[in-house]
Amino acid sequence: MNKLLASLLATLFVSAAFAQAPVATMAPATPAVMKAEVKADKANAAASKAEAKVDMKADAKVEKAEAKAGEAKADAHQDAAKTKSKAHAKTAKAKPEAHAKAVKSEANETVKADAKTDKTVANADAKVEKAKVEASGDKAVAKIETKTTKAEGKADVKASTGK
Repeated sequence: MNKLLASLLATLFVSAAFAQAPVATMAPATPAVMKAEVKADKANAAASKAEAKVDMKADAKVEKAEAKAGEAKADAHQDAAKTKSKAHAKTAKAKPEAHAKAVKSEANETVKADAKTDKTVANADAKVEKAKVEASGDKAVAKIETKTTKAEGKADVKASTGK
């Protein structure tokens, strides 16, 4: 208990000593500094707004690509199902002596339809991935431009203070 009390009292005295330490006064802001700060703030706001706009456009492109890919995939699956059902109908109508040939033909058409669907799905997925990569690149460029603008503003303010 005594150790706790001693540490609390020591903390109190140390914080009191720091509280009474003289604070370095800042130089009064000159009109040039104020003007540079306002200019930097405006540039930062514009850069942030531009970055948000680029991000929004990039996200919209990705969403559009995903929707288009979804439609392409659905159409491919629908076409494959239609092709398979036509092939099955031909097999069902085949005469008994040509049934084996019809079954083989149905299998071939089914494989072709599945391959075409797989190719369409792969292409659609590739387009979506490409859109995502491009969007990511656009966002990164916008972020870098925003950081550059902010850094330039800070440099201008610092230069106008004369430090």
